[in-house]
Amino acid sequence: MRRDIAPLAVLVLAATQTAVSAQTTTVQSLMEGGYTVAGVTQTAGGGAGVFLQKGNALVFCDVAETPYSPTVATKYCKPVK
Repeated sequence: MRRDIAPLAVLVLAATQTAVSAQTTTVQSLMEGGYTVAGVTQTAGGGAGVFLQKGNALVFCDVAETPYSPTVATKYCKPVK
């Protein structure tokens, strides 16, 4: 029984780690990590899309603001493949 659960536990742990790091990645954290803005675009939802690059790595971040928000907030970031 334990052998059957072990592979499942590894998959759950890996998925959890990916979700956590995706939630904590922001435009600011990427720029602090050496990424530079490679381009911007308007998204369908009315926010902005920011492409950040470091070497051959390219990341897309969706950012948005509201009239009442103190900053422009990163909604999510994803690697471009």
